[in-house]
Amino acid sequence: MSKAIVINSYGSSEVLSYQEKVINEPAANQIQIRNTAIGVNYHDVYVRSGLYKTLPLPGVPGCEASGIVEKIGDHVQGFKVGERVTYCTREYGAYATHINISHDKVIKIPNFLSDELVATNFLRAMTVEMLINRITSVDSSKKILVTAASGGVGRLLCQWASSLGVKVIGSVGSQEKIQETKMIGCFETLVSSDEGFSKKILEVTEGKGVDIVFDSVGNDTFETSLASLAPCGYLINFGQSSGPVKPLLMTTLAEKSLSISRPILFHYFGTRENYEKMASSVFKAFEDDIIKVSNFLPFDLKDASGAHDTLESRKGGGSLYLIP
Repeated sequence: MSKAIVINSYGSSEVLSYQEKVINEPAANQIQIRNTAIGVNYHDVYVRSGLYKTLPLPGVPGCEASGIVEKIGDHVQGFKVGERVTYCTREYGAYATHINISHDKVIKIPNFLSDELVATNFLRAMTVEMLINRITSVDSSKKILVTAASGGVGRLLCQWASSLGVKVIGSVGSQEKIQETKMIGCFETLVSSDEGFSKKILEVTEGKGVDIVFDSVGNDTFETSLASLAPCGYLINFGQSSGPVKPLLMTTLAEKSLSISRPILFHYFGTRENYEKMASSVFKAFEDDIIKVSNFLPFDLKDASGAHDTLESRKGGGSLYLIP
């Protein structure tokens, strides 16, 4: 018998219910993993609230965790009992002590990385790898704007981009967060709610605007993100922590020949080969200190609601995880 967090209905963090759950033997193509550290992401909040209705209810949320291989299905090759592994899945189920999961979604953890680091930042780092390498050209000729620069994905994105020589402008929710963005590669940081935000962007870009905006906030920053773009600029909206973006007229993009996309990480995984290549790229970035994380904040699995409350208060810093 395993333990799991179950969502029976959408709502606040109080709907996260700690329950016993039967864990069956793994199917022929599955690996049974005993989770040791479970990642907590804003995607989980969207699923819990019902903004994303992608988890059939009742269901166990959670897209990623680190753990130990306990059992292996008959047709699985390349894995051994006792190995440290991680996984990302759009089928959910990570908020549990154990999970049976297709071997295609499982990646071995290198010895130089801890379970906590991988559980808190693998999915985020894979998102950054997608943003940097898979959507549009990000290189030293570019100036970019990163919203929520001090958040979980934002921190990693700023570090990775600045390591490439990209000029990074950060956007944060308060003056108190500005100083920390200087340490993650931002040459300038602005408060997103300030009047004249887009005008300030023009001032620090010599009147041109930025080449790319990476916007994870959504509704509250979308208009200023568009206005901050240079002609032929690219807006990549990869999250909506403030709510979904309103419908957009194509004529709005035509005013400056702008491009826009709404990437989903799991689509970019595609094949097992792509998944492994992206994971290898991420592990190399950690190994080379291109991206750094610290200040992990653990919660007991049964206190998943506390983890969600902390994340939604925007004080989590991308380091929250659950201990089964």
